[in-house]
This record gives sequence, C-alpha cells and structure tokens, in this order.
Amino acid sequence: MRKRSDRVALCILGAAAFALAGCGEDEVDASAFPDLATCKASAALGGQDFTAADCDRAYAEAQAIHQDSAPRYDAKVVCEEQHGEEACVEAADGNGGGGSIFMPLMAGYLIGNMLNRGTVAQPLYRSAAGGFSDAAGRATYATNLGQGKLGASQFDRPAATVGKPPMSAATVKARGGFGASAGGRTSAG
Repeated sequence: MRKRSDRVALCILGAAAFALAGCGEDEVDASAFPDLATCKASAALGGQDFTAADCDRAYAEAQAIHQDSAPRYDAKVVCEEQHGEEACVEAADGNGGGGSIFMPLMAGYLIGNMLNRGTVAQPLYRSAAGGFSDAAGRATYATNLGQGKLGASQFDRPAATVGKPPMSAATVKARGGFGASAGGRTSAG
C-alpha cells in the first residue's frame, strides 16, 4: 500500500511541476508604429503577421484606449514635464463639470497578434526620458517604430482614467513620474 501512495505523490508532484513550467508569460510578436500609414505600408510589403485591415482595427483600438485610459493632468506644464514640450493637448475633464484636463498626444501604437484575442493594440506616448511608454506607464520603449517580442500582459487594457481626478504636480512627484508607481518599469527596444 505504501508504494501506491508514493507513486501517487510522485505523480501529483510531477503534474504540479509541469503546470508551474507552463506559468511563464506568453510572448507576443509585436510591432510599433508612429502612425497608421506606416503600419499599412509595412503590411503592404508582406512578410508580416498582420494586414492593412489589422492595422486599421489596431489603430482604432489604440485610439479608444487613449480616450479611456490616457494619463490626465491638471496643468499643461505638468503634462509636458512627463511627455515633452508640445506633446500635450487640452481636453474636457470627463466629469461633466466643464473643467479641462491635459492629455499627452498619442505618439504611435503597438500592434500584436494573440491567438486567443486576435490583433491587439496599445497607444504609445512620449516619455520624459525621450522614449515612449504605454498608457499605464508599465513599460518604456526606445522607439515607436520596430518589431520585437513582448509579454502578453503588455496588451492588457489599462485602467480607465476618464472621470478620475487628474494628476497634479504633487501626485506626479509622489509617484516618481508618470507610471513609476504602476509596477516595475521595463525597457524594450
């Protein structure tokens, strides 16, 4: 009887190790583009995992995420400190109070192809350091044009910022800059 329980325990341990081995984050082939035209030109050249229609869908998704989840600031100077001079625009605050907030301009977008979700996207914004970051500030990239592998979580929809209080200079300073408290920042090139 003891031998059987040893085999069952070994089998359960082996299954657990196998399950843990599969817990690593899936990687997604991703491409970054400064605009829709560049994406479509790349798709027209062929050899990509996406089509011009995928570029359209991904750009529309990135714009929707931008409207819902872009960082929002209470002053243009605070926004420009985080995203660069002339990289911010005034927008309605989303609270119905008639106030204004400032948002960074979308400076490109990421497009990825996930088996379970199809073509996915994320907007990109200029960062204070001269690179580009996603809406949540989870990751920074050296450029807004290129290809590489990204963790699938890079395409998770960021939290909505519409209707939430905009970041002030004090909020940004307390966080250590845009995205600094959103988890570990990573760099990809």
